[in-house]
Amino acid sequence: MNKLLATLIAGLVATSAYAQTAVTTTTGITSATTPSAAVASTTTNATTNTAVTNTMTRSDKGIVKAEARAEVDVAKAEAKEMKAVAKADQKAIKAVADAQEKKARAHARAVKVHAEAAGNITRADAEDRATVIARAEEKVSEANLKAEKAMINAEEKSLKVQVGAAADKATASAKTEQVRAEAMADVHKAAAKK
Repeated sequence: MNKLLATLIAGLVATSAYAQTAVTTTTGITSATTPSAAVASTTTNATTNTAVTNTMTRSDKGIVKAEARAEVDVAKAEAKEMKAVAKADQKAIKAVADAQEKKARAHARAVKVHAEAAGNITRADAEDRATVIARAEEKVSEANLKAEKAMINAEEKSLKVQVGAAADKATASAKTEQVRAEAMADVHKAAAKK
C-alpha cells in the first residue's frame, strides 16, 4: 500500500510539473514579440522549470526515504510481534501440558488408593469387613479430594499462564500498531514539508 501511495504521489507531482512546464512555455512564447525575446524567455522558463523539478524531486526523495524507513520500522515491529506471539504460545502450550501431566498424576494416585482399598476389603476377614470398608471409603474420599484439589490447582495455574500469554500477545500487537502509526506520521510529515 505504501508503494501504491508513493506511485500516486509521484504521478501527481509529475503531472503538475508537466502542466506547469507546458503553461509557462506557452505563455513565454506567446508574450515574446521578437524571436530573440522568445528564445530568451524560453531559456529563462526552462531554467525555472528545472529548478522546480529538482526541488520536487528532492521532496519526493524525502517522502520515499520516509516511506522506506516506515516500511523497515513496521517490518521490524511485526517481526518482534511474531516472536512475542510465538513465545507466548509456547508458554501457554507448556502450561497446558504441565497441567495435563499433574492431573494425570493426581488421577493415578487416586486410582492407586482405590485399588489398595478394594484389595484390603477383599482380603479382610468377615468380622473385620465392616471396619475395613469404612476405612477404605475414608481413604478413597481423601484420595479423591486430594486429586480434585491437585487438578483444580493445575488448571488454575494453566489458565493464569494462558491469560498472561494473551496479554503478552495484545501488548505486542499494540506496540506494532504504535510503530505503524508513528511511521505513517513520519511519512505525512515528510509529505507536508513539500
